[in-house]
Amino acid sequence: MKPWHKNYPENVEHEIDDKKYQSMVDLFNQTVERFQDKVAYANYGTELTFNELEVLSRDFAAYLQNVSGVKKGDRIGLMCPNGLQFVVATWGIIRTGAILVNVNPYYTPRELKHQLNNAEMETIVIHAGSTSVLAEVIDESPIKNVLAIKPDDIVNKGLPDSVIDPRINPDAMFTQALKEGKDLQYTEPTIVPSDLFFLQYTGGTTGLSKGVMLSNNNMVANIVQFNEFTKNILIGEDEIVLTAIPMYHILALAVNTLCYFEMGAQNVLITDATNLANILDTFTSSKVTSFVSVNSMFNALVHCDGFDDVDFSTMHFAIGGGAPVQEAVSQKWAKVTGQRIYEGYGLSETAPVLCLNIGKDDVYVPGVGIPLSSTDIIIRDLDDNIVKQGELGEVCAKGPQVMQGYWNNPKVTAEVMTDDGYFLTDDIGYMDEFGYFHLVDRKKEMILVSGLCVYPNEIEGNLAKMAGLLETACVGRKDPDTGEVTKIYAVKTDPSITAEDVIAFCCDCLESHKVPKEVVFMDALPKTSVGKILRRELTD
Repeated sequence: MKPWHKNYPENVEHEIDDKKYQSMVDLFNQTVERFQDKVAYANYGTELTFNELEVLSRDFAAYLQNVSGVKKGDRIGLMCPNGLQFVVATWGIIRTGAILVNVNPYYTPRELKHQLNNAEMETIVIHAGSTSVLAEVIDESPIKNVLAIKPDDIVNKGLPDSVIDPRINPDAMFTQALKEGKDLQYTEPTIVPSDLFFLQYTGGTTGLSKGVMLSNNNMVANIVQFNEFTKNILIGEDEIVLTAIPMYHILALAVNTLCYFEMGAQNVLITDATNLANILDTFTSSKVTSFVSVNSMFNALVHCDGFDDVDFSTMHFAIGGGAPVQEAVSQKWAKVTGQRIYEGYGLSETAPVLCLNIGKDDVYVPGVGIPLSSTDIIIRDLDDNIVKQGELGEVCAKGPQVMQGYWNNPKVTAEVMTDDGYFLTDDIGYMDEFGYFHLVDRKKEMILVSGLCVYPNEIEGNLAKMAGLLETACVGRKDPDTGEVTKIYAVKTDPSITAEDVIAFCCDCLESHKVPKEVVFMDALPKTSVGKILRRELTD
């Protein structure tokens, strides 16, 4: 028995059956059979039932198999924002037995070229608005088939059109593929649990991305783990989850798109996450019960005009992932909604969820929570020794959700997987006396001031409490006397705030070696597509 098991929610199993479904196709078939005419996804007011999704994804899969020549194991790219087109294409690709490769629709040509070539991708399903980027690199890539999506496909709401770059001549439009696929035979592939399901590219905060190989079993296991762990809180098929974070990111894909799908929930998709007013309106108009998001989105919403006036009466579950939810943000959210923000922890390499801070009797303990069923986490020092409870070290994880490795990158795979099967997360943290885990920061982003460790998350978390600041980023700056000092980049909402004000605030709440020596104000901080602040772009 692990230290955290005594704090598991009531009736949550310590171990899960990760073979509940043979594959993600099996999961899809069984879920559709259970929920048939219930709404699975909604976007711009158009609803798609489980049965309608089955028909459309079957037609698309048939087209891919018969016209595009897609076979089991091929890598198929999907470069599309949130929408019904995304989910139909996703499930269609899955049902061919091909390996789904999500592509950020806001990639630069350099980033896109790398992913197309690294994944050896021959077919891409792409939103018309992203074709200009593809046009820049298609001749230097393996791409042979291009299927283009228009904004109004499936939703039929008269949405503004997006122009396809004239240098791209699509093999078919998405609606054409669906129409032709109706008359073509679909052949369900034979898939075993170890077959690859997904390549999720990660590492954008540290350089060119790496393809995380996730098997059918990895994904099935994490869906079963998440839904087992939340079964006392979530209300299954009565859930209405709001998805505003991008579905091409592992968090929204795995949790929103797949976990909530398996429980029969309705998923309300937001295409334009920059329209905060629309997101706030949707909480009320769609009677949202669940919200899965990230700290930057929660922060933007609580600072948005009209947040205090939203009717959150149907809401009963909000959870943040991707990065720690700052205490000040969580408090502002709870004050208005009456609901605290739960936290989850995981990585692309863990499909993605490792921990949730949902404990026995729903008692709140700060931090990222306790490991999911069938998950083991240990904390190791730099010499690979397991540290004592309460001591800092690197978080190392083992479980059925841990990846198969990095695509075509055995060297880096070997660097992050231990001989005894643990994945080295690069996160610094500790376990408390209750078996709850707490993250301090990324190992690579730790700042050494006169030999003392300074963690940017601590500095940023304190500054989140300062009135007049929207968000901040803490990085290290080289210093001849101390090796490094802390430097702050900040976005302010109060134009009267000065660098001296920020430093004075830090002096009141931080040890002297943690107090920043420089403050730079910016209009916006650089971020990943899901909202993580890119500290590396701010380092000297």
